[in-house]
Amino acid sequence: MDYGNELAIGIDIGGTNTKYGIVNHRGVILQKGELKTDIYEKVEPFIDALYEKLAPIVDLNSGEGALKGIGIGAPNANYYNGTIEHAPNLNWKGVIPFARMVSERFGLPCSITNDANAAAVGEMSYGAARGMKNFIMITLGTGVGSGIVANGQLIYGEDGFAGELGHTIVRYGGRKHPSTGLLGSLEAYASATGIVVTAKEMIRDSAEPSLLRDLNDELTSKTIFESALKGDKLAREVFRFTGQVLGEALANFVMFSSPEAIILFGGVIKAGDLLLEPTKQYMEKNLLPVFQNKVKIIFSELEEADAAILGASALVWEMKYEDSRFRSSL
Repeated sequence: MDYGNELAIGIDIGGTNTKYGIVNHRGVILQKGELKTDIYEKVEPFIDALYEKLAPIVDLNSGEGALKGIGIGAPNANYYNGTIEHAPNLNWKGVIPFARMVSERFGLPCSITNDANAAAVGEMSYGAARGMKNFIMITLGTGVGSGIVANGQLIYGEDGFAGELGHTIVRYGGRKHPSTGLLGSLEAYASATGIVVTAKEMIRDSAEPSLLRDLNDELTSKTIFESALKGDKLAREVFRFTGQVLGEALANFVMFSSPEAIILFGGVIKAGDLLLEPTKQYMEKNLLPVFQNKVKIIFSELEEADAAILGASALVWEMKYEDSRFRSSL
């Protein structure tokens, strides 16, 4: 479909910061900016602040009919209902009719989805998943998120919350997740936070000489990676173990949806082959023969800072304005 000069606003809401941009249908971000999320205790002042930031862009483009809508990626966002529901890392509690509130404030149609789903839509529209109908997006950052695409469609499930692969249990009775209380979830091991916990456990349980022992408060996934690049055996073992846990989990995910590819995204993938090689090894090792050597594991092609904005904006192109989930007052 040719969208001509049509434009969309993409908004990525994080627990600390919110990023936004105006995007054309080719995935070029023409303007972008950000504001703090965590300084707003209530949602209404946040939406007002967001409107003040974006009002000049809206005024410039809406008169020409070029600005077609707003897409939003947010934690615990329900695509079906247009709501943010009980997001643990946002100040606004309960069930918030966020898409309707934004639509009424801006006078534009609005669609919202989970932030990891937004990244998957962005990858499908503009990145490594272009042309793919079956893939899984795994975001490896402070947490572990995911978006599952099957037969060309994101899987939302009955209630809009399907695809929480980061909270699947991969080590029964294992490490306790600090926020959910679950024992042995993938996020507790494969996130940047989990990598630091793994390093601390290995430092405690091993007599191996290591650069990591001197890092103390500076122990992060980045400094562990830097130590690994210097040949530190313990640091390299941290990534091998992380890749093992991730690979075993990915094997389960492959046998669930038989994707063409698994796309890894987020700050943790900067570890490159230190993470990728053990991940591939343990995924293949734990697959039935019918699935082996079929599924690619590849890194995202999108800039980390822009992926969620692009994915959110791509929601606009698939909007059906009459759909009840776009609670526009227009």
